[in-house]
Amino acid sequence: MAENNSHHSAGQETAPDGASGTGQQERAGKERISPPEQRQPEPGLDQELRPKADHGERSYKGRDRLAGKRALITGGDSGIGAAVAIAFAREGAKVALAYLPSEQPDADAIAGVLEDAGIEVHLLPGDLRDRNYRDSLVDEAVAALDGLDILVNNAGKQISVESLEDLSDEQIEATFDVNIFAMFALSRAALRVLPEGGSIINTTSIQAFDPSDHLMDYAATKGAISNFTKSLASQAAKKGIRVNAVAPGPIWTPLQPSDGQPIEALPKFGHDTWLGRAGQPVELAPAYVFLASDEASYVVGSTVHVNGGKNQP
Repeated sequence: MAENNSHHSAGQETAPDGASGTGQQERAGKERISPPEQRQPEPGLDQELRPKADHGERSYKGRDRLAGKRALITGGDSGIGAAVAIAFAREGAKVALAYLPSEQPDADAIAGVLEDAGIEVHLLPGDLRDRNYRDSLVDEAVAALDGLDILVNNAGKQISVESLEDLSDEQIEATFDVNIFAMFALSRAALRVLPEGGSIINTTSIQAFDPSDHLMDYAATKGAISNFTKSLASQAAKKGIRVNAVAPGPIWTPLQPSDGQPIEALPKFGHDTWLGRAGQPVELAPAYVFLASDEASYVVGSTVHVNGGKNQP
């Protein structure tokens, strides 16, 4: 699959601790960070990220809000996807993670965090640009999990390019292929197997509402995801399946130093939000848990904005 609005680091570093019994963290990730200038080859690895991101390895405590549910999470090896995987698992769900084979170290680390706690996790590596892989992914997840209740379309490709003149057709095609075309394919496959009460959650972005000029292709796909979410929600609701989205703001993941942001911008990444800091992946997880849970039974076609107050739409 393609790189993700994720990119993780397992529980090898000390993450901020403290959590409530409601499944949400009390203090995790609230420190302002000023990342040093750094660059990783695309798609990036959480284990090489400085400073390390917090996915809730230590801070997220669940209370069975997703007990008995089965979830497929694309981009589930790192970043936002890894935080969602940890949260879902600790809320009682069985999870299958889709991710690029080059991110195997991150996937193994997250799987280790969950398996050490006796939680079932299935790893399904592949590239979402490979149509054979993406056309079979949902069926593979169903076989591994003995069914499917939740699809999280989280994988994403983001490359910063300063000028349209420098934005190649190859990059545009790759970004659209990963970010939106794969979402169509996976959602179509999921609709055939999701039961009434099932849920699809799409990761869009603040870029859909407040696009940066150096992320032109990425922002365009995120706008498409927002409209796709509303259109699909209307159709799927007739089957009792809820479709919603989460729109992250600036979140600290390996996506950023692997050409997702200009290197010189990293030390002030997220400082322009109302909270004055970048978010941590764990701070996104409760939004996904809510939308996947029965608590959101009347939430359809909505987008939850988790952006630190940055240019609220």
